[in-house]
Amino acid sequence: MSYLRTLIFCLPLAFISGLATAQSTSIAFGTIKADPSLPVEVTSDTLEVNQVDGSAQFLGSVLVVQGVMRLSADNVLVIYKPEQKGIDRLEATGNVILVNGPDAAEAERAEYTIDSGTIVMNGNVLLSQGNSTLASSQMVVNLNSGTAQMSGRVKTILNPDGNN
Repeated sequence: MSYLRTLIFCLPLAFISGLATAQSTSIAFGTIKADPSLPVEVTSDTLEVNQVDGSAQFLGSVLVVQGVMRLSADNVLVIYKPEQKGIDRLEATGNVILVNGPDAAEAERAEYTIDSGTIVMNGNVLLSQGNSTLASSQMVVNLNSGTAQMSGRVKTILNPDGNN
């Protein structure tokens, strides 16, 4: 009888932990590790600079290039470190596309923290790698290691013939 109670208690716990791992996955991103220490080139239709809060808003067909990494969006807000000592982070919104080598991801928004080399993409994330695609709510890309972590109802289609 105690065996049955233990089984009844532990079985739901095992099921719940299995669900948690099914909602997150780690993958390689890009064939080359990006270098977050390289200069950042930004091109857009217009630029608005706010001297008060130390930010710059790039609007319309924005393209951000840093080494092999390319990020495009409708709008990109550049937030500088205190006393204008370099870029703290970039906040991209609207039709965000991130390309690194042959891999590409799209999302509704992304935040790129320069010093850590981390890009967090949120909102209907779709990652394309060759013939494979993965979808999720969030993807965190580490440009230093060339890896990404997808979480929030990760979905993909696996082909039994290996042509993924």
